[in-house]
Amino acid sequence: MEHTVRAYDEELDAITAELSRMGGLAEAEVTDAIRAISRRDVALAQAVIGRDAKLDELETDIERKAIRLIAIRQPVADDLRRTVAAMKISMNLERCGDLAKNIAKRALVIAESEPLSPLTRSIERMGELVAGRLKDVLDAFAARDLDRAVQVRERDKEVDEHYDAIFRELLTYMMGDPRTITSCAHLLFVAKNLERIGDHATNIAEILYYEITGIELTEQRPKWDALEQAEH
Repeated sequence: MEHTVRAYDEELDAITAELSRMGGLAEAEVTDAIRAISRRDVALAQAVIGRDAKLDELETDIERKAIRLIAIRQPVADDLRRTVAAMKISMNLERCGDLAKNIAKRALVIAESEPLSPLTRSIERMGELVAGRLKDVLDAFAARDLDRAVQVRERDKEVDEHYDAIFRELLTYMMGDPRTITSCAHLLFVAKNLERIGDHATNIAEILYYEITGIELTEQRPKWDALEQAEH
Protein backbone atom coordinates (compact mmCIF):
# COMPACT_ATOMS: atom_id res chain seq x y z
CA MET A 1 0.00 0.00 0.00
CA GLU A 2 2.81 2.36 0.89
CA HIS A 3 4.45 1.62 -2.45
CA THR A 4 1.17 2.48 -4.26
CA VAL A 5 0.82 5.78 -2.40
CA ARG A 6 4.44 6.69 -3.13
CA ALA A 7 4.01 5.88 -6.81
CA TYR A 8 0.89 8.02 -6.97
CA ASP A 9 2.64 10.95 -5.27
CA GLU A 10 5.55 10.68 -7.69
CA GLU A 11 3.23 10.70 -10.72
CA LEU A 12 1.27 13.67 -9.40
CA ASP A 13 4.47 15.56 -8.60
CA ALA A 14 5.65 14.92 -12.17
CA ILE A 15 2.40 16.38 -13.55
CA THR A 16 2.75 19.41 -11.25
CA ALA A 17 6.35 19.97 -12.37
CA GLU A 18 5.30 19.78 -16.03
CA LEU A 19 2.46 22.21 -15.33
CA SER A 20 4.91 24.65 -13.73
CA ARG A 21 7.09 24.41 -16.82
CA MET A 22 4.07 25.06 -19.02
CA GLY A 23 3.19 28.08 -16.89
CA GLY A 24 6.66 29.53 -17.38
CA LEU A 25 6.43 29.08 -21.15
CA ALA A 26 2.96 30.66 -21.30
CA GLU A 27 4.14 33.63 -19.24
CA ALA A 28 7.13 34.10 -21.57
CA GLU A 29 4.86 33.89 -24.63
CA VAL A 30 2.60 36.65 -23.33
CA THR A 31 5.51 38.88 -22.30
CA ASP A 32 7.30 38.44 -25.63
CA ALA A 33 4.13 39.07 -27.63
CA ILE A 34 3.68 42.39 -25.84
CA ARG A 35 7.32 43.29 -26.48
CA ALA A 36 6.91 42.43 -30.14
CA ILE A 37 4.05 44.94 -30.36
CA SER A 38 5.80 47.73 -28.45
CA ARG A 39 9.17 47.30 -30.21
CA ARG A 40 7.75 46.47 -33.65
CA ASP A 41 9.98 43.40 -33.48
CA VAL A 42 9.15 41.05 -36.36
CA ALA A 43 11.69 38.39 -35.37
CA LEU A 44 10.35 38.19 -31.82
CA ALA A 45 6.76 37.98 -33.08
CA GLN A 46 7.72 35.09 -35.37
CA ALA A 47 9.46 33.36 -32.45
CA VAL A 48 6.31 33.61 -30.33
CA ILE A 49 4.24 32.09 -33.13
CA GLY A 50 6.75 29.27 -33.54
CA ARG A 51 6.86 28.41 -29.82
CA ASP A 52 3.10 27.95 -29.50
CA ALA A 53 3.28 24.32 -30.63
CA LYS A 54 5.28 23.43 -27.50
CA LEU A 55 2.44 24.65 -25.26
CA ASP A 56 -0.03 22.55 -27.22
CA GLU A 57 2.23 19.53 -26.77
CA LEU A 58 2.56 20.06 -23.01
CA GLU A 59 -1.21 20.54 -22.58
CA THR A 60 -1.87 17.25 -24.39
CA ASP A 61 0.76 15.43 -22.33
CA ILE A 62 -0.56 16.75 -19.00
CA GLU A 63 -4.13 15.78 -19.93
CA ARG A 64 -3.01 12.28 -20.95
CA LYS A 65 -1.05 11.73 -17.73
CA ALA A 66 -3.84 13.11 -15.53
CA ILE A 67 -6.49 10.87 -17.14
CA ARG A 68 -4.21 7.86 -16.76
CA LEU A 69 -3.62 8.73 -13.11
CA ILE A 70 -7.34 8.98 -12.40
CA ALA A 71 -8.09 5.72 -14.22
CA ILE A 72 -5.34 3.66 -12.57
CA ARG A 73 -4.97 5.21 -9.09
CA GLN A 74 -8.60 6.29 -8.58
CA PRO A 75 -7.73 9.25 -6.32
CA VAL A 76 -10.33 10.80 -4.03
CA ALA A 77 -10.88 14.13 -2.23
CA ASP A 78 -7.77 16.39 -2.23
CA ASP A 79 -5.80 14.20 -4.64
CA LEU A 80 -8.64 14.04 -7.15
CA ARG A 81 -9.13 17.82 -7.02
CA ARG A 82 -5.41 18.36 -7.54
CA THR A 83 -5.34 16.05 -10.57
CA VAL A 84 -8.43 17.58 -12.19
CA ALA A 85 -7.14 21.09 -11.41
CA ALA A 86 -3.91 20.29 -13.27
CA MET A 87 -5.90 19.47 -16.41
CA LYS A 88 -8.05 22.59 -16.13
CA ILE A 89 -5.08 24.90 -15.49
CA SER A 90 -3.17 23.42 -18.44
CA MET A 91 -6.16 24.15 -20.70
CA ASN A 92 -6.22 27.78 -19.56
CA LEU A 93 -2.47 28.11 -20.10
CA GLU A 94 -2.80 26.64 -23.59
CA ARG A 95 -5.43 29.28 -24.38
CA CYS A 96 -3.10 32.00 -23.09
CA GLY A 97 -0.51 30.72 -25.53
CA ASP A 98 -3.02 30.81 -28.39
CA LEU A 99 -3.95 34.40 -27.52
CA ALA A 100 -0.27 35.40 -27.32
CA LYS A 101 0.22 33.85 -30.78
CA ASN A 102 -2.72 35.92 -32.07
CA ILE A 103 -1.13 39.07 -30.63
CA ALA A 104 2.17 38.18 -32.30
CA LYS A 105 0.40 37.78 -35.66
CA ARG A 106 -1.07 41.26 -35.24
CA ALA A 107 2.42 42.53 -34.37
CA LEU A 108 3.66 41.42 -37.79
CA VAL A 109 1.00 43.53 -39.49
CA ILE A 110 1.38 46.51 -37.15
CA ALA A 111 5.14 46.57 -37.76
CA GLU A 112 4.47 47.37 -41.43
CA SER A 113 2.16 50.33 -40.72
CA GLU A 114 2.81 53.85 -39.48
CA PRO A 115 3.62 53.96 -35.73
CA LEU A 116 0.84 55.09 -33.37
CA SER A 117 3.07 55.65 -30.36
CA PRO A 118 0.49 56.88 -27.78
CA LEU A 119 -1.80 53.94 -28.54
CA THR A 120 1.04 51.45 -28.52
CA ARG A 121 2.08 52.68 -25.08
CA SER A 122 -1.49 52.19 -23.83
CA ILE A 123 -1.45 48.62 -25.15
CA GLU A 124 1.94 48.06 -23.54
CA ARG A 125 0.66 49.23 -20.14
CA MET A 126 -2.35 46.92 -20.38
CA GLY A 127 -0.06 44.09 -21.46
CA GLU A 128 2.22 44.61 -18.47
CA LEU A 129 -0.80 44.51 -16.17
CA VAL A 130 -2.09 41.28 -17.70
CA ALA A 131 1.35 39.64 -17.71
CA GLY A 132 1.73 40.63 -14.05
CA ARG A 133 -1.58 39.00 -13.16
CA LEU A 134 -0.58 35.81 -14.97
CA LYS A 135 2.75 35.79 -13.12
CA ASP A 136 1.01 36.34 -9.78
CA VAL A 137 -1.42 33.47 -10.26
CA LEU A 138 1.39 31.14 -11.38
CA ASP A 139 3.39 32.14 -8.30
CA ALA A 140 0.28 31.44 -6.20
CA PHE A 141 0.05 28.02 -7.84
CA ALA A 142 3.71 27.25 -7.15
CA ALA A 143 3.45 28.31 -3.49
CA ARG A 144 -0.16 27.10 -3.06
CA ASP A 145 -0.84 30.61 -1.80
CA LEU A 146 -4.58 31.01 -1.33
CA ASP A 147 -4.48 34.72 -0.45
CA ARG A 148 -2.51 35.57 -3.57
CA ALA A 149 -4.93 33.62 -5.75
CA VAL A 150 -7.87 35.54 -4.26
CA GLN A 151 -6.06 38.85 -4.87
CA VAL A 152 -5.67 37.99 -8.57
CA ARG A 153 -9.40 37.37 -8.80
CA GLU A 154 -10.27 40.56 -6.94
CA ARG A 155 -8.18 42.62 -9.40
CA ASP A 156 -10.06 41.30 -12.44
CA LYS A 157 -11.81 44.61 -13.05
CA GLU A 158 -8.49 46.47 -13.46
CA VAL A 159 -8.01 44.76 -16.82
CA ASP A 160 -11.58 45.63 -17.83
CA GLU A 161 -10.93 49.28 -16.98
CA HIS A 162 -7.83 49.33 -19.20
CA TYR A 163 -9.67 47.65 -22.05
CA ASP A 164 -12.54 50.15 -21.86
CA ALA A 165 -10.11 53.10 -21.84
CA ILE A 166 -8.18 51.73 -24.83
CA PHE A 167 -11.40 51.06 -26.73
CA ARG A 168 -12.48 54.68 -26.31
CA GLU A 169 -9.01 55.95 -27.22
CA LEU A 170 -8.92 53.86 -30.40
CA LEU A 171 -12.40 54.97 -31.37
CA THR A 172 -11.37 58.60 -30.99
CA TYR A 173 -8.34 58.08 -33.25
CA MET A 174 -10.38 56.32 -35.93
CA MET A 175 -13.03 59.04 -35.96
CA GLY A 176 -10.38 61.76 -36.11
CA ASP A 177 -8.31 60.21 -38.90
CA PRO A 178 -9.82 57.43 -41.06
CA ARG A 179 -6.30 56.54 -42.26
CA THR A 180 -5.65 55.01 -38.83
CA ILE A 181 -8.64 52.65 -38.96
CA THR A 182 -6.70 49.57 -40.06
CA SER A 183 -3.94 49.97 -37.46
CA CYS A 184 -6.44 50.81 -34.74
CA ALA A 185 -8.52 47.75 -35.60
CA HIS A 186 -5.47 45.51 -35.15
CA LEU A 187 -4.67 47.19 -31.82
CA LEU A 188 -8.26 46.68 -30.72
CA PHE A 189 -7.93 42.95 -31.39
CA VAL A 190 -4.69 42.97 -29.37
CA ALA A 191 -6.44 44.67 -26.45
CA LYS A 192 -9.29 42.14 -26.58
CA ASN A 193 -6.83 39.24 -26.57
CA LEU A 194 -5.09 40.75 -23.54
CA GLU A 195 -8.42 41.07 -21.76
CA ARG A 196 -9.10 37.39 -22.44
CA ILE A 197 -5.66 36.41 -21.08
CA GLY A 198 -6.63 38.30 -17.92
CA ASP A 199 -9.81 36.22 -17.75
CA HIS A 200 -7.78 33.02 -18.01
CA ALA A 201 -5.55 34.20 -15.15
CA THR A 202 -8.71 34.68 -13.09
CA ASN A 203 -9.93 31.22 -14.13
CA ILE A 204 -6.68 29.71 -12.84
CA ALA A 205 -7.07 31.60 -9.55
CA GLU A 206 -10.58 30.14 -9.12
CA ILE A 207 -9.42 26.63 -10.02
CA LEU A 208 -6.57 26.89 -7.49
CA TYR A 209 -8.95 28.14 -4.80
CA TYR A 210 -11.24 25.15 -5.34
CA GLU A 211 -8.31 22.73 -5.43
CA ILE A 212 -6.98 23.92 -2.07
CA THR A 213 -10.27 24.48 -0.21
CA GLY A 214 -12.82 22.27 -1.94
CA ILE A 215 -15.09 25.34 -2.10
CA GLU A 216 -16.18 26.98 -5.34
CA LEU A 217 -16.14 30.77 -5.59
CA THR A 218 -19.76 31.32 -6.55
CA GLU A 219 -20.03 35.08 -6.09
CA GLN A 220 -19.73 37.14 -9.25
CA ARG A 221 -16.29 38.36 -10.22
CA PRO A 222 -15.57 42.06 -9.61
CA LYS A 223 -16.18 43.63 -13.03
CA TRP A 224 -15.77 47.10 -14.49
CA ASP A 225 -19.13 48.42 -15.59
CA ALA A 226 -18.58 51.33 -17.99
CA LEU A 227 -22.29 52.18 -18.16
CA GLU A 228 -22.58 52.30 -14.40
CA GLN A 229 -19.54 54.58 -14.17
CA ALA A 230 -21.00 56.90 -16.80
CA GLU A 231 -24.11 57.42 -14.68
CA HIS A 232 -22.09 58.82 -11.78
